[in-house]
Amino acid sequence: METSLTSYLTFKLGDETFAANVSKVIEILEIPKITRVPRSPDFMRGVVNLRGNVLSVVDSRIKFGLPVTEDTVNTCIIVMNISLEGQDITLGLIVDAVKEVRNIATDSIQPLPEIGSKFDAKFIEGMVKDDNQFIMLLNVAALFSAQEADILSHVSETVEQVN
Repeated sequence: METSLTSYLTFKLGDETFAANVSKVIEILEIPKITRVPRSPDFMRGVVNLRGNVLSVVDSRIKFGLPVTEDTVNTCIIVMNISLEGQDITLGLIVDAVKEVRNIATDSIQPLPEIGSKFDAKFIEGMVKDDNQFIMLLNVAALFSAQEADILSHVSETVEQVN
């Protein structure tokens, strides 16, 4: 039986390692000046100018229910393209540090345990054991509800119209 490999970008949030399918990743940015958007959801840090386009930026710590920390030299934005409710949305996800791109064998992916996870299981499509820790594979499309996706896309459109 042939094992297929999928490439994932691994990154840190606190002590945990997560991974996102590289097919969803556009680029990685240093943290620029982020402009707050009034009355936006808590998890939305704001917007940035990405080569003349408005990019909504999400604080993944807040989205995952982790304590908020100060940005460090390693903090960065992973720019991703996700499909939600039939529409493609480009957004930035702030993470503590990007680690590496890894090829992960599909047959090494295990389901998330039913109990004991501090993260919402709908965000996680599986986990992979790596040395003495686990890497949680993100289901990027499940990070946002349809309503949240709508808000994110409308914020970018509204800010572009104002400029």
